Amino acid sequence: MSRPARSLRSRLTDRVRSLRASREDLAAADEQDSASRRGTTLIRDLTPRRRACVSGVLRAVTYRPASAKPVLVGRLFDGTGSVDLIWIGRRAIAGIAPGTHLRAEGMVVAGHSRPSIYNPVYELLGQDA
Repeated sequence: MSRPARSLRSRLTDRVRSLRASREDLAAADEQDSASRRGTTLIRDLTPRRRACVSGVLRAVTYRPASAKPVLVGRLFDGTGSVDLIWIGRRAIAGIAPGTHLRAEGMVVAGHSRPSIYNPVYELLGQDA
């Protein structure tokens, strides 16, 4: 088989794979591309006890009851993994809601199930940012 035919076959195989990809896989690929374009660290590459700047979309925000200590937790997803953004002393922050795109910076801490950043400096981003 000639070389151009193999190239065509590999391109067709890639195209078929992309057609069979789930909506979640496509969203993850888009988020990963966006994080790379912004020049932020990919979440899979985070190192505990080092400062990092990450970006992505908030997949979940956990609000605590009024009787509990005020802590707001957001799970940021960038296509390669998730990191918990934890604001101590806050019950809510304007603009922090599921589906919000943001960039956050702070010290990475090894969490139980995923890395965490406490009281991050953050910037809300538009959909196309």
